[in-house]
Amino acid sequence: MSDALSLIPAAVHRNLSDKLYEKRKNAALEIENIVKNLTSACDHEKLSKVIDMLIKEFANSPQPNHRKGGVLALAAVTVGLSSEAPQYLEQIVPPVITSLSDQDSRVRYYACEALYNIAKVVRGEFIFFFNKIFDALCKLSADSDPSVQSAAHVLDGLVKDIVTESDEFSIEEFIPLLKDRMNVLNPYVRQFLVGWITVLDSVPDFDMLGFLPDFLDGLFNMLGDSRHEIRQQAVSALSEFLQEIKNSPSVDYGRMAEILVQRASSPDEFTRLTAITWMNEFVTLGGDQLVHYYADILGAILPCVSDNNEKIREVARETNEELRSIHVEPSDGFDVGAILSVAKRQLSSDHEATRIEALIWISTLLNKHRAEVMCFLNEIFDTLLKALADSSDDVVLLVLEVHAGIAKDPQHFRKLFVFLIHNFRADYSLLERRGALIIRRLCVLLDAERVYRELSTILEGEDNLDFAATMVQALNLILLTSSELSKLRNLLRGSLVTREGKELLVALYASWCHSPMAIISLCLLAQAYQHASVVIQSLVEEDINVRFLVQIDKLIRLLETPIFTYLRLQLLEPGRYPWLLKTLYGLLMLLPQQSAAFRILQTRLKTVPTYSFSGGGDQISRASSGVPSSQYRLHHENDGDPEDNTINSCHQGINFAARLQQFENVQNQHRGQARKKVNYSYNSTSSSSTSKEVKTSKEQQPPSLTSSSSVADNNRPSPRSRKGSGQLQL
Repeated sequence: MSDALSLIPAAVHRNLSDKLYEKRKNAALEIENIVKNLTSACDHEKLSKVIDMLIKEFANSPQPNHRKGGVLALAAVTVGLSSEAPQYLEQIVPPVITSLSDQDSRVRYYACEALYNIAKVVRGEFIFFFNKIFDALCKLSADSDPSVQSAAHVLDGLVKDIVTESDEFSIEEFIPLLKDRMNVLNPYVRQFLVGWITVLDSVPDFDMLGFLPDFLDGLFNMLGDSRHEIRQQAVSALSEFLQEIKNSPSVDYGRMAEILVQRASSPDEFTRLTAITWMNEFVTLGGDQLVHYYADILGAILPCVSDNNEKIREVARETNEELRSIHVEPSDGFDVGAILSVAKRQLSSDHEATRIEALIWISTLLNKHRAEVMCFLNEIFDTLLKALADSSDDVVLLVLEVHAGIAKDPQHFRKLFVFLIHNFRADYSLLERRGALIIRRLCVLLDAERVYRELSTILEGEDNLDFAATMVQALNLILLTSSELSKLRNLLRGSLVTREGKELLVALYASWCHSPMAIISLCLLAQAYQHASVVIQSLVEEDINVRFLVQIDKLIRLLETPIFTYLRLQLLEPGRYPWLLKTLYGLLMLLPQQSAAFRILQTRLKTVPTYSFSGGGDQISRASSGVPSSQYRLHHENDGDPEDNTINSCHQGINFAARLQQFENVQNQHRGQARKKVNYSYNSTSSSSTSKEVKTSKEQQPPSLTSSSSVADNNRPSPRSRKGSGQLQL
C-alpha cells in the first residue's frame, strides 16, 4: 500500500476526495498518466497495487466524496491501461458495479459515467460482466434521480451496442434474467426490458423467437399498462414477433397457446383482443402442434364470442369457425371428451351467443365423432336436459337438435323421452313455457308418430295421475293446433278406414284416458263420433269440475278453427252423421248456459240446415234417444256412418267397448285419488274450530255450473293476450 501511495502524489490523493468535481476530475487525469507510465514499463505489480489502493481507500470508503473520486479514478486507470485493461477488469469493474447501487445518487451517477468510460475502452471484454451490469441497469432505469436515470440510459445504449457486436454474448444466459423481470410493474423498468427485447430481436444471430414463450406473458402484461408509450412499445414488439411466427417454419405453438388462453380472459380489453388475434393466427398456422390444446383454446374463445367489444366478438367467431372446420381424428390426439367438457361448461354462460356456439360444437362432434360422443353421453345428458329450460328459443331449438341426434339410436330414443317427462313432472312451468316448442320440434326432427307413440306409452304407466292428465292435455292441444303435426292429424282422421290410423288411435287412447276432454277431442279427430258420445254419457258428477269446463271451452273454440273444417261440413249431413250431432249436443248440455262457449256451440248447431234431415230421420231419432252404455259394450264395436259398409268393415278392428272400459277404469283411478285428497284435507282440518269446519265444509262442496262457467271464462285467455310459440296454457 505504501508503494502505491508513493506513486501517487499527496496533492492528487487529496484532490481525488475533494468535494469539487473539477478537482476530482483533474486528480483522475493525473492517475491516468501515472498508469500509462507504469503500463509502458510493464510494471504489473505496481499497477495492481495502485488499483487495490484506489478500491480500498476510495471506492469502498464510507465517505461519499471518496467513493465519487474512487469510481472516477478506476475509470481513469482503465483508460490509462488501454489495451492492457482486460486483464485488470476483474479488479476494476466489480467495485464500480457495486457503486451503481450506492445510497448517494451522485455516487450512482459517477459510477454510470465510469462504467461507460470503461466499456468504451474494453468493448467486447465487457460482456463478461453483462449479467451484473444488466441487473444494475434494470434497477437504475427506475432510479428516483432523473440525472441517474439519464446516465443509466446512456450506459445502456453503449452496452446494447457492445452486445449486438459481440460473438461472446449468450442469449441462453440472458433469457432467465429477462424472464425474472418481465412481471415488474414499474413503467421505466418495463420500457427498459422491451427495449432490450426489441434490440436483441433485431440481431439475426440471436434467436429471440425460439425463447418467446419465456417472456411472452410479460409482454402481454404490458398491454394493459396505464402509460400509452409502454403499451405502444409492447404492441410493436408483439407485432414483430407475430410476423416472424408467420414466416418461421419452426415455432413452439403449444407453450404460447397456454399463455394466450390465460390472456384471453384478461380484464383489459386490448389484451383480450391481442390474445384472440394471436390465437386466430395460431389455429391457422399451428396444425398438428395445437391438437392437444384445442380444448383450452375453445374454452378461451367461446366466452369472447359474447364480448362487449365488437372487434373481439368478430375475431373470436372467426377463430371458432376455423377451429371447428379442422379435420382431426381421436387417433391424432384429438380429445373429444375435453371438448365436450368445455362445451358443457359454457352452456351455463350468461350470454346467449356463447351457449349457442357451445351447442353447435356438441352437434358438430355428434356428427363427426358419434361413437366417441356417446361414450361421454352420461356426463352431458343432464346438462342438455336442463338447457331445455333456457330463456332463449334459439338455444332450446339447438338443444333439441342435439337431443334428436342422440335419439337416432333406438336405445337412446326412449331414454330421451323418459327424462323429458321427468323434467316436465319436476317443473310444471317448463311444460307450460317450453312444452309446445319442445314437442313440436322433436316431432319434426324425430317423426311425429314415433314421438307421440313413445310419449303415450310412458304416460300410460305414469303414477302421478294429475301430472299425466296435464301432460295428456298438453299433448292433445299440440296435436290439434300445430302445423308440424298435420300429417299425424290426417292419419288419425283415417282411423276408421286405414290400418295405420287405427293402430295410432289405439296407441294414443291408453294415455289419453287420463283426460276425458282429450279422449273426446281424439274421437272427434278420428271421426269416432259414436264413441265420443258414449264417453260423454259415461261422465259422472265428479268429472264435471272447473278444470273440465275450461277444457271444454278450449275444445269448442278449436272446433271453429280450420283444423275442424271437415267436421263442420259434416254437419250439412246430419242424417249421415247422427252421432256427431249427438256428441256436440252432449257437449252443449255440459256447458253452463251463461258461458261464451255455450253460445258459440249453440250458434253453430242452429246453423245446421233442416233440409239435410230428410231421409235420415230414423237415424237422428235413434241418435237422440241414446244407446244404453251396457248395450254399447255388447253390440257396438263400429262407429261412423252405419250406412257406409266400407267404413264399418274396416273399422271392426277397434274394440270400442274395450276402449270405453279402459277409459272408465282410468277415470275411476282419478276419482279415487281425488277422494283421498279431499279426505286428507278434511282430516287435516278436523281439529279446527266449529266456524272453520263450517267454512271448510262449504269450500268442499262442488261448484255450481254458474260458478264453473265464470271460472272457465276467467281462465280463458283474452283475444289480445297470446302465448309465445313455445308456451302452453294448461
